Amino acid sequence: MRRKASLILLALAVFFAALSPLMRWYAFPRLAKIPADQYQDMVLEAKDATLLDYGTMKAKKVDKVTIVQTLKGNVEASEKIEKTAGRDVVVWDGLSYVQGPDGKMVSKIPERYIFDAHTQEPVHATGEMVDGDPVKREGIEFKWPFLTEKRDYEYFDAQARITAPIHYEGEQDFRGVNVYYFEQTIPWTKVPFPQIMPVEGITPESVAKTGTTRWYTTVRRFWVEPTTGAPVYGEEIHKEELRGGTLLGGREKVTAFAGHVKMREDYIRSTVDLVKSQRLLVLLMTSYLPWGFLVLGAGLLSLSLYLEARSRRPGDPSPTETREPEPVSA
Repeated sequence: MRRKASLILLALAVFFAALSPLMRWYAFPRLAKIPADQYQDMVLEAKDATLLDYGTMKAKKVDKVTIVQTLKGNVEASEKIEKTAGRDVVVWDGLSYVQGPDGKMVSKIPERYIFDAHTQEPVHATGEMVDGDPVKREGIEFKWPFLTEKRDYEYFDAQARITAPIHYEGEQDFRGVNVYYFEQTIPWTKVPFPQIMPVEGITPESVAKTGTTRWYTTVRRFWVEPTTGAPVYGEEIHKEELRGGTLLGGREKVTAFAGHVKMREDYIRSTVDLVKSQRLLVLLMTSYLPWGFLVLGAGLLSLSLYLEARSRRPGDPSPTETREPEPVSA
């Protein structure tokens, strides 16, 4: 009976020991993915910012500029792309809406971001764009890969339509969450005007005729939770200028926007809570379950060997043989 039990335990030990690496290296890369229908929004603020008054074409100080960013999963578009891409694809339709202290629109820039649901690598397909301009992204945007590494990544800048390194700067604690800090600097770069301008009657084409150009620079910072690859906090030191042309009335340049853009406090708290819950799910597949299965397998193996040794212990009494009765002689 002991030998039979030890064989069963040995089989279970082998099963759980084999399940451990399968969970980490086979199941996790296939199961961990961004849902196609995910929706998220974020509110950022730049307090004591500088903003251009298009009525007077002069820069002025304002109490606050608000940026509302939304990312909405387009399930229909992702399913269509998946048929030809041969992999799980997520399509995010994004919108960056900037408004001044009076609530009026400053800029409104739509974006379509197409990427692999598992790795977050960009997927090039029809419809990939920023503000109506077709783009071909390289590198990540908005989210880092699951199990983010301590290294530099390529990050796509939607304003300049370019990809540049975003540098790993170290490990930090952010409100009780262990994070990796990344920073990217985009030097002064000539960028296109938004398709929708804040003043009625002014278009990018009409501005172009004046010879005035738009320039932009930023220092972009992210604090990323490495297990999920999700930023728990982000900010930018953002500057825009209009340069040259007759629109400026002979001036060399004028500030269109300058401010330190930060996530609003309530969105910081909700983001941290959300990332903490998602982190637990990823750790189950990458750490808790694989190590748990391995420890369980080792325990079952030890118990199996113990029962096998008990079944062969020399001190156990030998079984009594049953003998046939002998005939009685007369």
